[in-house]
Formats: sequence, C-alpha cells, structure tokens
Amino acid sequence: MRVLSRALSILVSVILAACATSTKRQSTSPSNPVPPKGLAEFQALPSQPADYRIAYGEDPNQYAELKVPSSAGPHPVVILIHGGCWKAAYATLRDLAPMADALKADGIAAWNIEYRRLPQPGSGWPGTYLDVGRAADHLRTIAQERRLDLSRVVVVGHSAGGHLALWAAARARLQKESPLFVPDPLPVGGVIDLAGTGDMEAFIPAETAGCNDAVVEAMLGGKPDTFPERYAQTSAVKMAPLGVRQVLIWGRQDEIAPIVLGENYVKAALRAGDTVRLEILPTLGHFEIASPQSPAWPNVRDAIRSLLKLNQ
Repeated sequence: MRVLSRALSILVSVILAACATSTKRQSTSPSNPVPPKGLAEFQALPSQPADYRIAYGEDPNQYAELKVPSSAGPHPVVILIHGGCWKAAYATLRDLAPMADALKADGIAAWNIEYRRLPQPGSGWPGTYLDVGRAADHLRTIAQERRLDLSRVVVVGHSAGGHLALWAAARARLQKESPLFVPDPLPVGGVIDLAGTGDMEAFIPAETAGCNDAVVEAMLGGKPDTFPERYAQTSAVKMAPLGVRQVLIWGRQDEIAPIVLGENYVKAALRAGDTVRLEILPTLGHFEIASPQSPAWPNVRDAIRSLLKLNQ
C-alpha cells in the first residue's frame, strides 16, 4: 500500500507539472493573440446603413457599399479600402462605414469596397488585387445613375487597405504581361494612405508583431526571392512614379505598422519624382487615424478635400 501511495503521489505531481507547462504555452501562443490597442473602440464606432449595396462580381465578397449625399450632384467620390492584415477574420468594410458617413455629410460620395481576404477562395495573389481594381472600375457602370463625378475620384485606405490604395493608384503602371493588368483602369486624382505599407517586402519584419502571421507570404504565395515579380507588381515603391498626388498619414504611437515604413516610402517616391508628403500625428496610434471621431479626422478630411480640389 505504501508503495502504491508513493507511486500515485509521483503520478499526480507529473500531471500537475504537465498541466502548468501546457497552460503557460497556451497563454503565450500566437493563436490567442491579444487584440491590438484601440481596435475594439475603432470597430465599435456607430454608423448608418448604406444607401446602396452593389455587387461588382459574382463572389459574395465582391461588393461595395455606396453612400451618396442627398443633393443633386454629380458628387466627387472617395474609394474606401479597409484594412485588417488582408485577413477575413480581422476586418470587413464595416470598419470604414463611419468614415463613409462623415464623407457623405461633407457632400462627398463614398464607395466602400469589400474584397476577398485570406484565406477565402480566390484571395491573395492575384485575386485580392483584381478585386480592388474591379471594384474601382465598377464606378463607371454606376456613375450616371448614382450621380457620381468620375473626374474627381481619390482613394483612401487604412492599414492593409492603405497598401491596396497605393496599389490602386499605381496599377496603371502595370505591364500587359502582368496577371494584374487591365486596360484603361479608372484614373484617380490622388491617394491617401493611412498607415499602410507601400513595400510588401519591407513589411515582412513587422508582420508577426502586427498581424500574428506571415501574411505577406500568404498574400503573394511565398517569399520575395521566390516570387520577386509579384512583390514588384504589388508594391507601389517599386512602381513609382505613380503620377498622382499622395498623402501618407501616420500615428507616431503606431504599434502595428512601424512609421519607418512611411518615412522610407516617401523618400523613395520623392526620388522617383512623385508629389507625396507624410503627416505624422504625435499622440495617435494605428486605429485612431481612421476614425472620424478622433483628432486625426481634420487632417484626413483636409487631405481628401485638397486632392478632390474642394478647398479652392
């Protein structure tokens, strides 16, 4: 009995130690990431229903929401592209719906697009990029009926959407051999990038901290040395000059997308001959800059109005 009791005691000790180790591993696992600071508040912002929900393709994620001012028009248009690390689990177009409300109230139509995100079928290369381009070009189909002025269009994107916004402005530079090429893409008068990378390779060192995953490699199918042409065709820094005005707005306290990404992009774009500037907001982080209720909104609004030539 004494031997059995001692054996049971040892077994219990082993089990408890194993449980403690398992709990410790689970608490630090990247599969249970702590939500980034400011995300909950950002995604809880109230918004109004869209005036129209319009499909631009056959996939359930190929649609956009349009908000149009009540005045006669035709109205200038902002194409909104949400972020979320290009992941379906992290974000939807709902994130930029409050911004769309603010634009509508300011007399500007907002075309808030959804697109296929990781790991949805067809997402990544080339599908996500084709979706963004197709959504932008679909404005030609609805412009007359919805009173839109396509001579005044700018693109605004946040985080991963900022990356896609720069790409949307750059896609006219693609060669015919590219799987992303389309003839005669919709011209845009400018782009506002809210903390989004213009260089996919440069974001790789920050992707795990910011996105808890190797999202760049997932988007483009592999590392830069495996698919250099994909990185070149999706990174605005490698497609410069874009030939349109660009404004980058970044929070100094950003813990998702390091501000050096914006600083380095602006230097490269200026060297290439583009008109581009970086606005740094010292006290703000990653999500506040995309909120119409934050101190960043006057900067974002002024940049939009300037690119649309509404301040003249």
